[in-house]
Amino acid sequence: MVVFGVPGMQEEDDKALLVFRRCIPLFSALGDPMRQNIVMELARVDALTVNQVTDRMPLSRPAISHHLKILKEAGLVSIDRRGTENYYSLVLDDALQTLRTLIETVEDTCV
Repeated sequence: MVVFGVPGMQEEDDKALLVFRRCIPLFSALGDPMRQNIVMELARVDALTVNQVTDRMPLSRPAISHHLKILKEAGLVSIDRRGTENYYSLVLDDALQTLRTLIETVEDTCV
């Protein structure tokens, strides 16, 4: 059987690859050191505005906004609008479950 166009690949390999591919946005978002710094800052508090994050980082406000957008798209942060401000919070439940699924799948199919 040919899976993903690769001769010799088994169905269990197919499952592992699908799980890996679901992790791509998460890995991409967390692959940048500045985004890692932002995640760690958000982990220390309940929520921060873009300006508050900018005050803690050596980047411009537009650069911080760009990084927060990537983290949001990866499902790692949520936005809560309070008056005229957007507050960013860390949300890890879905990301952690995705990583657990990856680890379990790799252990079951690759080890």
